[in-house]
Amino acid sequence: MFTGIIEEMGRLQGRQGFPGGGAELVIAAGKILDDLKIGDSVAVNGVCLTAVQLGRGTFTVQVMPETLRKTNLARLEPGQGVNLERALALGDRLGGHLVSGHVDGTGTLVRRAKEGNAELLYFRAPPEILRYIIAKGSIAVDGVSLTVAALQEDGFSVSLIPHTAAVTTLGYKKPGDAVNLETDLIGKYVEKLLQPYHAAAEPERQGITTAFLQEHGFI
Repeated sequence: MFTGIIEEMGRLQGRQGFPGGGAELVIAAGKILDDLKIGDSVAVNGVCLTAVQLGRGTFTVQVMPETLRKTNLARLEPGQGVNLERALALGDRLGGHLVSGHVDGTGTLVRRAKEGNAELLYFRAPPEILRYIIAKGSIAVDGVSLTVAALQEDGFSVSLIPHTAAVTTLGYKKPGDAVNLETDLIGKYVEKLLQPYHAAAEPERQGITTAFLQEHGFI
């Protein structure tokens, strides 16, 4: 579990593919290596991954094919920056929101616009992700916990303060760049729990049908 408060920007140092799919990423970092151990979870651009090897100023993670399909990690090139956060420890401050590191899919940065001391970023997202996004709700964009400023028909916007732009990769994202999106997990649980009630109420929502009239002796 993570909070979406990025600890530092690392840099992809190298990648190696595996026959049949998947990849191994070597990431250069500083702060998070202080107490990182093999087997620990690290969110890389919001994706929960396991440290499998530690080096001098680096750590290595392995990414399965499904993760590469669902996230922007497949597009990363050596030298590019990545947002890094270690897993939340019990007793830590929850400065952002509950982030699982299980990315729902990717969105695309459409445009950036200055607004006073902040900057608005507009993203396009697919319908299956937008259904869980609400205005003023929380969303993780490349692992960064942000508040949804507004919703559009095909996307949403967030506002960045200068500090967030300076310490995360969102500060230099360009229109057309893909970002990992994880919606608020509470909404997904609520939807799942309500599904039996929706299914039970479905016949009532259908109104008067031929089957209803036959069942009640009108046909």
